[in-house]
Amino acid sequence: MTGRSGRHRETRPASLPARLWAARNSIAGQVFSVTAVIVLVLITAAALALVIQARYDSERGARDRSLAAAEAFAHAPGLPAALGSADPTAALQPLAEGARRGSGVDFVAVMTTDGVRYTDSRPELIGQRATGDLARAAAGESFTEVFRGDPSDAVRAVVPVRDARGTVVGLVSTGIEVENVGDAVEGQLPLLLGAAAGALLLGTGGAALVSRRLRRQTRGLGAVEMARMNEHHEAVLHAVREGVLIVGADHRLLLANDEARRLLDLPPDAEQRYVGDLGLDPRTTELLLSGRVATDEVHLAGDRLLAVNVRPTEPFAGRPSGSVTTLRDTTELAALSGRAEVARERLQMLYEAGVRIGTTLDVVRTAEELSEVAVPRFADFVTVELLDPVLRGDEPSPAAGAHTRMRRAAMSGTRSDQPLQPVGDVIRFDVPTAPMATALAAGHAVLAADLHAAEGWRAQDEPGTKQALDYGFHSLISVPLQARGVVLGMANFWRAADTPEAFDEEDLSFAEELGTRAAVSVDNARRFTREHATAVALQRSLLPRVLPELSAVDTAFRYLPATAGVGGDWFDVIPLPGTRVALVVGDVVGHGVHAAATMGRLRTAVHNFSTLDMPPDELLGHLDELTDRIDQLEGGESGAGAEGPGLAGDAEEPPAGITGATCLYAVYDPVSGHCTMASAGHPGPALVHPDGRVEFPELPTGLPLGVGGMPFETARLVLPEGSRLVLFTDGLLEDRDRDFDSGIALLSETLSRPGRSPEQACSDVLSAMLFPVPSDDIALLVADTRRLEPDRIAEWEVPDDPAAVSRVRREAAAQLRDWGLEEASFTAELILSELITNAIRYGNEPIRVRLLRDRALICEVADGSSTSPHLRYAATTDEGGRGLFLVAQYAERWGTRYTERGKVIWAELSPSGGEAQVPLEMDLDALEDLAW
Repeated sequence: MTGRSGRHRETRPASLPARLWAARNSIAGQVFSVTAVIVLVLITAAALALVIQARYDSERGARDRSLAAAEAFAHAPGLPAALGSADPTAALQPLAEGARRGSGVDFVAVMTTDGVRYTDSRPELIGQRATGDLARAAAGESFTEVFRGDPSDAVRAVVPVRDARGTVVGLVSTGIEVENVGDAVEGQLPLLLGAAAGALLLGTGGAALVSRRLRRQTRGLGAVEMARMNEHHEAVLHAVREGVLIVGADHRLLLANDEARRLLDLPPDAEQRYVGDLGLDPRTTELLLSGRVATDEVHLAGDRLLAVNVRPTEPFAGRPSGSVTTLRDTTELAALSGRAEVARERLQMLYEAGVRIGTTLDVVRTAEELSEVAVPRFADFVTVELLDPVLRGDEPSPAAGAHTRMRRAAMSGTRSDQPLQPVGDVIRFDVPTAPMATALAAGHAVLAADLHAAEGWRAQDEPGTKQALDYGFHSLISVPLQARGVVLGMANFWRAADTPEAFDEEDLSFAEELGTRAAVSVDNARRFTREHATAVALQRSLLPRVLPELSAVDTAFRYLPATAGVGGDWFDVIPLPGTRVALVVGDVVGHGVHAAATMGRLRTAVHNFSTLDMPPDELLGHLDELTDRIDQLEGGESGAGAEGPGLAGDAEEPPAGITGATCLYAVYDPVSGHCTMASAGHPGPALVHPDGRVEFPELPTGLPLGVGGMPFETARLVLPEGSRLVLFTDGLLEDRDRDFDSGIALLSETLSRPGRSPEQACSDVLSAMLFPVPSDDIALLVADTRRLEPDRIAEWEVPDDPAAVSRVRREAAAQLRDWGLEEASFTAELILSELITNAIRYGNEPIRVRLLRDRALICEVADGSSTSPHLRYAATTDEGGRGLFLVAQYAERWGTRYTERGKVIWAELSPSGGEAQVPLEMDLDALEDLAW
């Protein structure tokens, strides 16, 4: 409505009492009324109790104060003496009055033992006998009492006075009049009444607030309405065909409706019991205790399948939340649920197959992983047969009939006593109607649901199939393993007595999918095996097949390629002039064909550089320069050449360089026992002394090959006679489970065992240090050093005089006769004559001649000049220039070696004098005039 002004009338909220009165019939109004009455009664009772308590406390306080005052005065010093004086009243009356005023009591009286007063707060009572029973005090007992009588009612205390002997000689009585005690209580009444009124107000207000909140929550409903709502709630809760459970935060069952009790077969006293004690299915118990959210999870309850949903309840009043669970009987959907579960398991198995099959690039291991995945969840037994070319890594032949013979590569089963042919046997599929042959011919999986009716399979091997049937084999799926349209092998899935259900069409589809995935992994492993075999063949072709037999060293070697792929480790033993030998070991970073090819290029380069007979540091310098040049050329950094058609510019990806290679080059001289070595980023060798002591000489380690920029340094060692040098690559020492230092310690321990040949040492080292699955190549070279006996060496100092040539030549001929090399005497004299003559003419002092008797006769002439001789053809008009030509004709090999202070020209002769025929009429003295 609107007033006269046209505005809406404002509706003022009613007062709280008015609203409560209006809601007197509601639950909230009734709660307020009851609460207000209870508060009023409680506060009234509390006020009365406080008054009574205050009066009691006042009286108790009066007793305590009276007794304390009496005890204090009775034990005052000099009181017994005053009582025995001639006039006790005169002595004690002032003291008693002072004590009364000080203690706050109403009277202090000193009396004789029979009650006659010596002092009192009222002088008129002095000399009178006190009333009441004083016998206890006269007997020595202190007491308090509420005294009723003359001269006034009082709370008094009576205490005996004792002399030095403990005899009671008097009494002291103190007290507070009862009316004064009542006055103290009356003084507290206003405070008590005020507190009661305040409490009543607060209680009534609290009841009003509670009633207001309850009215909001109950929406002003009355008792009748609330009862009706409860009836409806009970009817709905217990009439629905869905179970309801409420579990508290303490995992106790708070509520269960009738359907939940029926579905779970709960006991009558299930509520308020711990969930774990209700005897439910373990999975259901675990779900209820976990409190996790669940949606339509299928759980077993007796012979029922229940769809369970769990949701947490909202926290209330700061308390942790529980959970509400609903249960629905889905037994009718059991068949559908079972099929869904099987499908889920099959998908899970396919996922696991993708993860577990093909973890290694090994054909046999891949076949084993296929067999392990399917047992026992899909089949009781699985056999995998592969073609022999696949096992070798070759491409299988597509010719007709080539698939009728396979080799069993893997087998897994639930038991080990099966009658199937073992791994390694050849399996033949000769009967075309057998499931295996049918699957191979059709190119897809074939199901033999009942092996008793599989006539073709039984005809394949009657004795073997009879044993299989007697064992319990009853169902089979044969799946050809095909990749890229090529048959690689076959997988057979068997079911025996452990699984009475036969394979069906759904199992056939799953087995074919599993075989398809496995075939891809088998083909990848086959191709890797082929590439690995190719790389191994390439590497072995580039490594030395046998080591040369030398007088300087007795050698043995071991080379093992990495299982993950062939690397670039290499070694070599290179004969050098002067009975010397070069020991080489190197490593190319990386694996595969490229690493093997790079190794071959570096080994060839080392061979070529070694023919120049240069020191180890210079050889590594040339090798480093060559490596850097190859990297630049192959990396397209050499300028226009890399931009030409068909070169690096047209390649799909740039070729890899060879930076990262390492090399150790050592030269051993058996004449002096010196060993000179240099390293390009490679670990130094181990030196085993004749007594078994092992040391690792300090060796300046340069940068790896191809890095460039820094010269290499040389280390010179004098090896004791009978020493052993051990050269190796880092793959021997370190791996994922062992560091370099641990490998060095183990190698030192293994090499310290004396009395073994190089072959035995190689075997022992690998036995002690070989990893189960090496991740890097291993190259090991063991060389026992020897010294050339002094009686096989002859040396002469040659003066700078042509006349000395004849003397040296004759002495050399005599030495050859002593060695029994007369057949080579003339050729040696010819060569020495030419070399010494030219050293005198064109070289510098000192000039030395040395003969070495080894597998060949070695003639060496050294001088202090670095002039290099060159072989040439002399013209008919030339007077000289034929001497070096003659040396080249009559020596098997010859060359020049440069030293720090000159050069050495050497020539090797056969001990028998060689095949060249020397004219007997040749004048050696005339040859001295020839020059190169």
